[in-house]
Amino acid sequence: SQLSKRKAVIQIQHRFFVGHSKQYDTIVIGGGHAGCEASHAAARVGAKTLLLTQKTGTIGVMSCNPSIGGVGKGHLVREIDALGGLMSIVADKAGIQFRILNRSRGPAVHGP
Repeated sequence: SQLSKRKAVIQIQHRFFVGHSKQYDTIVIGGGHAGCEASHAAARVGAKTLLLTQKTGTIGVMSCNPSIGGVGKGHLVREIDALGGLMSIVADKAGIQFRILNRSRGPAVHGP
């Protein structure tokens, strides 16, 4: 019973992708942070893009610790920004707290 349900789901998924793969240049599965970045990158270069997610209300949702700054992640955000990504833009618009980390230490360890 469970196996037959799984086979039916796989057949439906296969039909969906076979039918839609001819209509889209890029199909991104998962609307989390990485899925949004991938969809944005593909669309920016002119690819006809489809983003699939389980819930539209969770598009772009990040981890349970959505801190963007810090010494390590701050550099990553700057690199994504330099490549034209969305992370820094969305963080600036959705941020609820902005502060410099490690302020009591030297500028080399200040979080951006």
